[in-house]
Amino acid sequence: MTSFICFDLQFGERYADTQRGGTTLRARKFLYVASVLCPILWAFMAAAEEPKPRPDNTISIKLENEIKPQTFPRPLKFFVDKVVDRSANPQPVLVLKERGGIFLDRQPTEIVQQAFQETLQKSGLLAADREHADYLLTVYVFHFGLAPGIGFEYFGKVDLNVVVKDVASGKSQEVTAMGTSIQGAAFRKKNMLKNIEANISEALEAALRNFMRGTKLRDAVASPPDAKPPAAPQPSSERSTQDPRLSGGLQSSFSFRPEVPSCANAVCL
Repeated sequence: MTSFICFDLQFGERYADTQRGGTTLRARKFLYVASVLCPILWAFMAAAEEPKPRPDNTISIKLENEIKPQTFPRPLKFFVDKVVDRSANPQPVLVLKERGGIFLDRQPTEIVQQAFQETLQKSGLLAADREHADYLLTVYVFHFGLAPGIGFEYFGKVDLNVVVKDVASGKSQEVTAMGTSIQGAAFRKKNMLKNIEANISEALEAALRNFMRGTKLRDAVASPPDAKPPAAPQPSSERSTQDPRLSGGLQSSFSFRPEVPSCANAVCL
């Protein structure tokens, strides 16, 4: 509607120039005001089209199934140090803009951190704090939400990169974790919300399962912590005093007995 108004104003200005040989002062003022208002009206219309989160277009992502991690060669404790958003998405909670918009109820970083903590806690692998942890986890979220699908299908995708840091040695290794899920087509808004919620939840569950049961995590924690160096050998003098058999043998080997000559029928001087 606004574009037609702006077009009519421009056409009226050219028509007045051709018919009357110029525009009056009042017409010029009107055209000036209209040219200023047109961009403002466009901005208001664009803002009105932006979807906003409401209770009827918000979904909640959570783990539906318990994830059992792999068996480690020794007792370990992990601590989720931090979760960082690396998606470069200016609206990380906006999942779908069409059909009035679909939003997450929380930031993706909060959802991922809670999922990691719940999984580690149920498995007995969560440390109480950093000081009691064997490994620190720094999770980078590169994608959380929907990805381009085929037709009316919704393709859920969660792409994570986890840095596993050994507290004892300070060494770090990167472990990638990705999960996907595809649901069927939906035309009603209620079914769309249900399918997209299930999509992202299953993708998050798959990414977390791939991390907890993957070979890269097993290799990252396979090497035990650095063993203490063996004690230095003791000096020979200390060994001789500590071992009575050794000291006795040395005394018997190096004992000196002076030989006294025998004196027969004479006094030995």
